[in-house]
Amino acid sequence: METTRHYTATVYVVSDGAVALHEHDGLDKWLPPGGHVDRDELPHEAGLREVREETGLDADLVAERDDIGSQTVEALPKPRHFQLADVNVHGGFVGHQHIDLVYYARADSRAIDPADGEQSADAWRWFTPPDLEATDALDPDVAEIGRRAVETVSE
Repeated sequence: METTRHYTATVYVVSDGAVALHEHDGLDKWLPPGGHVDRDELPHEAGLREVREETGLDADLVAERDDIGSQTVEALPKPRHFQLADVNVHGGFVGHQHIDLVYYARADSRAIDPADGEQSADAWRWFTPPDLEATDALDPDVAEIGRRAVETVSE
């Protein structure tokens, strides 16, 4: 069988020394905002769209760009992490994976106001680095990337 792969973009949004995570309905995990990259989107645009839809926050990416380009080449914001996530595993076979481009962003507010059809604001929580370390409710990669995002964005 063939493994289906989709490109996704995830954004660890930081405000006032904490990162926003939500308890995902279907996966029963705490995750940052993110989702699939649509056919007409660039990965960083998809990530920011997902942030707006899921949190209502207007975030600014904290990302480097190369200084190399031309009339036909544009440098894009670099993701901080590039991951492959198994989404659908049955009997040892991986049926679906996400190729995830992970970004950091800064928000000036912690007021979560999701768009219609998204999980309610009650599903969201702001985690400080001590919060990230003190709980076992997070996958290790989410806790570590959350900690790094807070450290990087707060500099």
